[in-house]
Amino acid sequence: MTTDPNILNWYVLYTSPRAEKQVRDRIAARGTEVWLPLHQAPRVWSDRVKIVEVPLFNSYIFVRCKEHELHGLLKVYGVSRIVFYNGRPAVIRQKEIDAVKDFLEQAANHTMLVGDEVKILSGSMKNVSGKVRKIKKKYLFIYLEQMGVTAQVDLCEVVPVKRLLD
Repeated sequence: MTTDPNILNWYVLYTSPRAEKQVRDRIAARGTEVWLPLHQAPRVWSDRVKIVEVPLFNSYIFVRCKEHELHGLLKVYGVSRIVFYNGRPAVIRQKEIDAVKDFLEQAANHTMLVGDEVKILSGSMKNVSGKVRKIKKKYLFIYLEQMGVTAQVDLCEVVPVKRLLD
């Protein structure tokens, strides 16, 4: 892909591990357009499960700028390097950025349905899976086939395993 160095393009920067959000904020403070695709994922601690926003691509962020401005971004604390392709900074097409945004939007709108198989993330039933029988605001009832019982589980303590096809 040939690009005009005076046109704004999307480029990829590689960051230090787990520094994506801080790097995004530092680059945005410089006035450069930056995008960090985030998604929600459950994180399990010994005493609780919490839904947190995590980067879709670990250690990668996207910036929209002119090619000659990229090297100045290497001075931002947390930026490790520019991602290259065929000896030039890798250019990401707008339609690819839009496709990732569409994917994230669809994933955020995906809700569990009755019949979905889910896995419990914590507690005495950790890693046990079952089928969703009923869904309430903050919890759901799942049928645990191996025990022959229906259990009430906090919604943030389960993740979908697979959806049954009708």
